[in-house]
Amino acid sequence: MNISDMLTRNGRVFSEDIALIEPKSGINSRTAINWREFDEKANRFANALRDRGVSKGDKVIHWMMNSTDWLIAYFGIIRTGAWAVPLNFRFRSQDAEYCAEIAEAGVMVLGEEFIERVEAARTRMPLIKDYILAGQNPSGGMESFQDMIDKSPAQPSGVELALEDCAALYFTSGTTGRPKPILITHRNMESAAVSEVLFHYQRPEDNFIIIPPLYHTGVKMHWFGSLMTGGRATLLSEFSPERLFETVQQERGSIVWIPTAWTYDILAAMDRGELKKADYDLSSWRLMHMGAGPIPTNLVKRWKEYFPDMQYNTTYGLSETTGPCIRLGIENESRTDSVGRPGLDWDARIVDDNGQDVARGEVGEIILKGSGVMKEYYGNPEKTAETLKDGWLYTGDVARMDEDSFIYIIDRKKDVVISGGENIYPVEVENVLRNHAKIRDVAVIGIPDGRLGEIVAAVIDPRPDLTLTAEEINEFCEQKLARYKRPRRIIFDKIPRNPTGKIEKQKLKDKYAGKEAAE
Repeated sequence: MNISDMLTRNGRVFSEDIALIEPKSGINSRTAINWREFDEKANRFANALRDRGVSKGDKVIHWMMNSTDWLIAYFGIIRTGAWAVPLNFRFRSQDAEYCAEIAEAGVMVLGEEFIERVEAARTRMPLIKDYILAGQNPSGGMESFQDMIDKSPAQPSGVELALEDCAALYFTSGTTGRPKPILITHRNMESAAVSEVLFHYQRPEDNFIIIPPLYHTGVKMHWFGSLMTGGRATLLSEFSPERLFETVQQERGSIVWIPTAWTYDILAAMDRGELKKADYDLSSWRLMHMGAGPIPTNLVKRWKEYFPDMQYNTTYGLSETTGPCIRLGIENESRTDSVGRPGLDWDARIVDDNGQDVARGEVGEIILKGSGVMKEYYGNPEKTAETLKDGWLYTGDVARMDEDSFIYIIDRKKDVVISGGENIYPVEVENVLRNHAKIRDVAVIGIPDGRLGEIVAAVIDPRPDLTLTAEEINEFCEQKLARYKRPRRIIFDKIPRNPTGKIEKQKLKDKYAGKEAAE
């Protein structure tokens, strides 16, 4: 069953049940829509797009913040048979230009927050003929999203969608260069929905709190569990520890998916006494799902000290796998150093540079096979051929697999630091440094060195309420790390992260080891 049909079913079977909740920022209010309203509004938008000539195989740019309108627009687009093209809300005007050119999009749906960026690029996006504003007072030839919904019929669009049809074109965050266009099919999305229900042990009565941006494949695919079960979800457009706790209390949230970096923020606020568990009723919160980066064992341990009865889970996946494909499972939470084992309809191998399986326990590249693997890098057959081989997705991640088939992610292959002939995995060093009581955040990169090739550099963001010196860090590392793994350079700076919490290491490499450093 494709995701559009899932929504149709929910509109019929769970018609009056709440589907989406959107708390309003800064005021004690919210909006909510039921499954029937969600389904009908998606139909209305689909019919409005079809009236404007949008048909199967067309591309529609989708640039909005988290909201109920985001999902209504998304489903409306795919119900025309067109491809939804969601954009990162941090993209600049030139990024939007690039994506519009690659996608050859003819329509753009945008939120008010992006008007200035769109106007700055409009003359350089000649293929886009229709601009639709999800907001107040559209101008400059833009149409009103709300008016289109109000004036269009609610009956189904009549477009048949096959599982092998293309559904969406996602652009990666671009942390390592130009965003890569990833083409996703309806079968990929169906696979993600099935996985999410199993991975989160999801039930119809669950309320899934979603904070990271919906444009990211992993985040929206996490919501697909609610779509499949007919459960509700609460969409937040901004994060703070206090805001999360308030929302869980007010909406009786039961599942929270949160990036690793934000987990540190919550714990830091609780450690400082600024956020007190006793001030909130969090009894409905049954499952904490951490992700979007390596999860140190100590982080989970600290979380369980505050929430000993809360279930913990993590998963592993990429944009190219349409969400998670490997899960730990709450029954294995003692294995916090592992991301788990392949999920339903997924297979994983650890291979060497020649694509041959390595022995259990040995380090190599993780490759994956399953129904969630993307169709291709759109418009880039060379990159596609490099990444997809005989049905296997070569992830670029370094990992090992133990005798019980549990997988341990070591690092990104491209991030490995080779110093004096030794392979050093930055994540290993980062996990050690994160155990230092005075460190708020850390990123480890390689910096060119004339004698050793590269040296390990640690970029450290100290806790603001404490004083930390390079000498303290060096002493700490002497006790915890082999000599060749110890950072040879300590840099105090903020750690750049993308909206899903992943460290933007390319920015640090450019600053401290690239052109910026040379200047």
